Amino acid sequence: MLVRIRDTAFAPINRGYDAVFRAGRLSVGLVAPITAYPAGPVPAMDGQVARIRLAEELGFAAVWLRDVPFNVPSFGDAGQLFDPFVYLGMLAAETSRIALGVASIVLPLRHPAHVAKAAASADVLSGGRLILGVASGDRPEEYPALDMPFAERGERFRESFDYIRRMAEPAPAFDNAYGSPGGGIDMLPKPAGGRLPMLVTGGSRQQPDWSARHADGWMTYPRNLSAQAAAVADWRARVAAAGRAPLPVMQPLYIDLTDDDDAVPQPIHLGFRLGPRHLRDYLTALEKMGLNHIALNLRFNSADIEETLHRLAEEVLPDFATHGGPTHG
Repeated sequence: MLVRIRDTAFAPINRGYDAVFRAGRLSVGLVAPITAYPAGPVPAMDGQVARIRLAEELGFAAVWLRDVPFNVPSFGDAGQLFDPFVYLGMLAAETSRIALGVASIVLPLRHPAHVAKAAASADVLSGGRLILGVASGDRPEEYPALDMPFAERGERFRESFDYIRRMAEPAPAFDNAYGSPGGGIDMLPKPAGGRLPMLVTGGSRQQPDWSARHADGWMTYPRNLSAQAAAVADWRARVAAAGRAPLPVMQPLYIDLTDDDDAVPQPIHLGFRLGPRHLRDYLTALEKMGLNHIALNLRFNSADIEETLHRLAEEVLPDFATHGGPTHG
């Protein structure tokens, strides 16, 4: 039996994090690009900014970019094509309320000073709307292209994570595998909320207790409901054992929203083809087990994308927490 978790507020970090993650509630966002491209890895990017603005107007909580430096055939998805930090800068100017998330930056492939600078810049330019997902990377082909050792990505992830955290401090001085900042130098700007909200994706080659001690939340993957409930409960227990206040959990979900409102779920890659009624039921089950955000991916959606966004806004979003406004249900 699924039991709603206790409504304990999450500690505030910035506008985006605080609006998207509400204890005891589930909010709904979208994965970019907001388009269908079922036949190949490379999406058409025309009209994407207009769709993201539409998503904001309709009340979606967040839009999520991905860090895909190379189009790797075995991965089969080139993401939104544009570098996530360049795109975040553009979206910061083109939107005003929707949270801007990255799911996720592959830390071992970038120097953490560059990540910290770019992420803090996007956070400030957007008025504190950045949510930074971080990962160790799962595409081995990318590592030799950048002369990086794939086998060392777990250790490099931890060093990078710590470096980025320290960059929020005034003139930090420390020793790290990536460098030893000191001598009174400082990195500007500082994040809008004083630090960046950093969510660990999956395991990221770390022990679960490490993530529970250091992350601001957990990005996990779709599982069947009973397995996901167990995974969320385990995360909550580890966070509590680390002496920390509750931290949010989110997951992506591919959907193909059918014309039939009552169409029962049929499995697709990491998600379902289904009607709005069953999607509401599924999201309600996730909310009751303690998930706080779902990032919908429309890559395999058969219907017109704008029509689907409007149907989601009219038939699904009212049952869940919406960005910057009152909750419903």
